[in-house]
Amino acid sequence: MGERPLAASRRPPFAGLLGLGFVIDFLDTLGVGSFATTTTALKLGKLVEDEDIPGTLNVGHALPTILEAVLYITVVRVELLTLVAMIGASALGAWFGAGIVVGWPRRTIQRALAAALLATAAFIFLRQVHVFPAGGDALALTGAALLIGVAVNALIGALTSLGIGNYAPCMALVSLLGMNPTAAFPIMMGSAALTLPLAAARFIPAKRFHRRTALGLTLGGIPGVLVAAFLVTSLPLDAVRWLVVGVLIYTSALMWRSALQETV
Repeated sequence: MGERPLAASRRPPFAGLLGLGFVIDFLDTLGVGSFATTTTALKLGKLVEDEDIPGTLNVGHALPTILEAVLYITVVRVELLTLVAMIGASALGAWFGAGIVVGWPRRTIQRALAAALLATAAFIFLRQVHVFPAGGDALALTGAALLIGVAVNALIGALTSLGIGNYAPCMALVSLLGMNPTAAFPIMMGSAALTLPLAAARFIPAKRFHRRTALGLTLGGIPGVLVAAFLVTSLPLDAVRWLVVGVLIYTSALMWRSALQETV
């Protein structure tokens, strides 16, 4: 249920899926993001049919992301109204976004994933070259800034069902609104902790995910989160992010080519 048979050559050892989940959620906890990197691994490894990638992302990373949210929300304090409003908006966006994506055909999903990967690469690139402002010291939003934050975070939540991770866009959003960049972590991880399970609740009944891969990502991802949160004190993430940008652009082109080759 929820799993499409793959050729033997495309069925990696379960230990490999555990390792993939560990590495990706390890980096996710440190702020690299998980959706774009997982999409790249699944596409290049031909591990999941393209149309099942969005569902596999949301189902497989749901529990590790909830764990991340619990860890960060208890450590980084953000004003309650700002936190609840932005997280709630993201969850609402994810619910409606996933409801739309589950009905899309393979070719549409391939094109959407290609665009999602390219958009994520653009966000990371802009962050790396410091186009986005450094942010301010605020840990709360009020008035028009709060309304803008809620509206944009709802859109970001809707896009997560396509495979656009919320980390880079959310980091850009809070910085542009003048918040302390550290405030992005509880907001983006709290948002993901709600959006992923809600999106998963759409994909699972529709059987638009790969069960074995999602299970491997979950079981490998949880210890990856714990190791990153409690044992890692420093890591050269700048180099990792530049590598991710290059790989995302390549995978986006590959996904778009697959869409062009797909029969109408």
